[in-house]
Amino acid sequence: MVVHQEAAPRKSRADAERNRLHILDVAEEFFAEHGVSGAMQDIAKRAGLGPGTLYRHFPTRESLLATLLQARWEELDARRAEIEAEHGDPLAALELWLTALGDYVTVFDGLPGPLREALRETTSPLAITCEWLVEITGQFLAAAQAAGCARPWVRDRDLVLTVLASEWVSDAQLADEGSGDSLRAIVREGWHMPPALRNPSPTSRPRDSGGRETIPAG
Repeated sequence: MVVHQEAAPRKSRADAERNRLHILDVAEEFFAEHGVSGAMQDIAKRAGLGPGTLYRHFPTRESLLATLLQARWEELDARRAEIEAEHGDPLAALELWLTALGDYVTVFDGLPGPLREALRETTSPLAITCEWLVEITGQFLAAAQAAGCARPWVRDRDLVLTVLASEWVSDAQLADEGSGDSLRAIVREGWHMPPALRNPSPTSRPRDSGGRETIPAG
């Protein structure tokens, strides 16, 4: 009798874990098809489970998205390590990381929106994901700034926000196939330090923000 009493909780836990993994598989497919704004009830229906089971495992849409993104984190972190190992040029490394970041935050349509909100809502389940993204972006940015390739006033948090914003706008109704590349180029011009402004020699004239020489007054 004792054996049966102990076996029941184990079976219950196994069923719960099986349901959890099934929900994640279904949600991955559902968000890929419909974007992150799809109804949670539709995910439960597709999984063949009641809404209560879904919400016991994932109380909010953000908690479900956070778990799905964590599963993809190893892939992004491997890309980070690859960039660091293969590219000694801080400028190229930052550009490649921002491209990888853009790919990561657009794995589902509409994902940049919840991530932008999580940057200011520290209680969001997605907040830890955003903190990781900001921290790693800061490492690449600091290296580029130390090499004079990135403007010194650019902040890691703001750079992540611009990536999220540009990727979000790329999916807007007025955007076309070239909008994504154009927006990324505009963002690059914002943080990139023009060669003419990098480490000027003592005899060079001062230059304005566009790299043009200025003549001191007087």
